[in-house]
Amino acid sequence: MNKPVNISLEDATPYEPEFRAEAPERAPPPSPDPTPSLAPAAAPQAPAADPEAPPSAPKKARGRGFLRGFLMLGGIAVVIVGGTAYWLSGGRWISTDDAYLRAPKLMVSTDISGIVSSVDVAEGQSVKAGDTLFRVDPAQFQIALNAAKAQRDNVHTNLTAAHADYAQLQASIASQTSQVALAQATNDRAAGLVKSNAGTQAAFDQTRYTLLSATKQLDAMKKQADAALIRLGGASDFPIEQTPQYRAADATVAEAQRELDHTIVRAPFTGIVTEVDKLQPGTFLVSQTAALTNTGAVALVATDGLYVDANVKETDLTYIKKGDPVDVVVDAYPDQPLKGEVDSIAPASGSEFALIPSQNASGNWVKVVQRVPLRVKVNLPKDARSLRSGMSVVVEIDTGHQRHLKDLWSWLPDPMRSRLDGLAGN
Repeated sequence: MNKPVNISLEDATPYEPEFRAEAPERAPPPSPDPTPSLAPAAAPQAPAADPEAPPSAPKKARGRGFLRGFLMLGGIAVVIVGGTAYWLSGGRWISTDDAYLRAPKLMVSTDISGIVSSVDVAEGQSVKAGDTLFRVDPAQFQIALNAAKAQRDNVHTNLTAAHADYAQLQASIASQTSQVALAQATNDRAAGLVKSNAGTQAAFDQTRYTLLSATKQLDAMKKQADAALIRLGGASDFPIEQTPQYRAADATVAEAQRELDHTIVRAPFTGIVTEVDKLQPGTFLVSQTAALTNTGAVALVATDGLYVDANVKETDLTYIKKGDPVDVVVDAYPDQPLKGEVDSIAPASGSEFALIPSQNASGNWVKVVQRVPLRVKVNLPKDARSLRSGMSVVVEIDTGHQRHLKDLWSWLPDPMRSRLDGLAGN
């Protein structure tokens, strides 16, 4: 059985930590002077300053306050100077990412109606100007051309016959003129015989009416000859090819030939064809709606003449002018910047050409900064990568404009602005 053990507090050893800070030694109190002195007690002297002792708290606060004020004022000054320098160096470059590559493009179709007989290109194929894109069945147009040529030949034959008829009329007129002269002579003899009572009045009347009839017939022949001459162009030696009838027939032949030629649709410029699958052999092409429905046409995008359409804010157009150099960065090829120049600036903002323009004179109005399109001519290097119409680009325009200090107070009234300009000039 366990017995209780009694432990006395006096026998216990107090715990002392292994590492203890040494307490600073205190100076012994001064011993009292046994002999009192009758002289007045001297004033207590301030203890001597210890050079190694840390500065007092008020001095630290004053130093920190001075440093804080210096840093605040210095920071404000740095911001003002830096902002002014940045503002003075700005205003020269105008940048926008509302810009896209463009290229001449066209829905190539024809102005005749007919059945598509063949498509001679494939999707994405490169073609040159004059290459055949597709064909329309030429049978009906060949028939129309043959009919027009036959009609022209018929007109030529009729005009040739008219020349012969005119020549015959001239011969008839000459013969009738002789008949009139003979009738006139016979009438004159009959008149003389009647006066001398050697002839009868009946014979005289017969010769007189014969003369009158021959004269009327001659006049009719001359009028027929004038009409025939008019049909021949106003002169007997007028070329048949210059007559109105022949020229009309020849124009019909030319139109039939043109329609036959347009059965072969060719590329108007060098480029790449697309939207080819929408046009298939056997499609009936309606000339009036072929290019509008895209079912009777082939799209062609030019590979030459690329340009950039950039929409710049109206507030950025202040110093932009034609010919300003432009840096162009295509989003697809950021490592290949291009060079260009401002080619033209649109005479109106983009909203002016909207299908439904804004009505700013009715209802509530909110001012919106307008954008004005401008065209940038791109100078493509020989090793340029393949660019496509519609790609997004970023343009930076170097206007060459330099800002000045006096621009900061240009909005002030004239007397104050002039004084500040003078100070800035000095």
